[in-house]
Amino acid sequence: MNEELLTVNSELQAKIEQLAGLQNDMKNLLDNTNIGTIFVDENLAIRRFSREAVKVYRLLTSDTGRPLSDIKSNIDGIDLVEEAQAVLASLVPREKEVRTTANDYYLVRVMPYRTLDNVIAGVVLTFTEITRLKKVEDEIRVAKAYAENIVDTVREPLIVLDSELKVLSASRVFYQTFKLLPGDAIGRYLYDLGNRQWDIPKLRELLGTILPKETSFDNLEIEHDFQGVGRRKLLMNARCMIEKTGHPQLILLAMEDITDRTTKTQRA
Repeated sequence: MNEELLTVNSELQAKIEQLAGLQNDMKNLLDNTNIGTIFVDENLAIRRFSREAVKVYRLLTSDTGRPLSDIKSNIDGIDLVEEAQAVLASLVPREKEVRTTANDYYLVRVMPYRTLDNVIAGVVLTFTEITRLKKVEDEIRVAKAYAENIVDTVREPLIVLDSELKVLSASRVFYQTFKLLPGDAIGRYLYDLGNRQWDIPKLRELLGTILPKETSFDNLEIEHDFQGVGRRKLLMNARCMIEKTGHPQLILLAMEDITDRTTKTQRA
């Protein structure tokens, strides 16, 4: 019996060491991912939390075992306890962007806690800081609005295309001149605009042959019948904005309507 007890004790000691090693691995993983994590049980009592979680919830080591609702959070405008209860009831994960009282932004994910036996034993809340990302998004939004305002102040029709010749934006004059709405143009291929009336062989040649070899072209004349507008004679100008890799990022396509000017010249 002593030998059997020694064997059992050795096996238990090995299991304890293995569990301690797993616990250490888990702690180091949680502490070094820079993602705040809170584990709560099916009663929403705190089981464990990572170091980063204290930036969102005012947690102390002694808070383990307390209801999450007892802990004050730094989040504005959302009750994560209600979100956790909803996830427990539906077992459907939830994801939200939140802002703290310190004006930091986090992406919050609330997911069911599943055991190895596929039993729901609570909820996991994770907090990923996205403050820098939100600032970049705001800067991009401001830059886009700034660029669109510049485009709208141009007196000639102007289109901004991506490298696949899809319309990113266009000037107000372009829409007015060619009887189009922004919803009929944004995101569509240039050649598909206005019931494919922009599928002009000469324009295809300019954008498909000349532009890949050069970064721009100027004063190239195109004459075409546009539906609802009539026959127009245009001077086309294009500029490529080149990436560091050498590939075109944006294409600015401007046009000047010289129909009336040509008609007056012919009459003279």
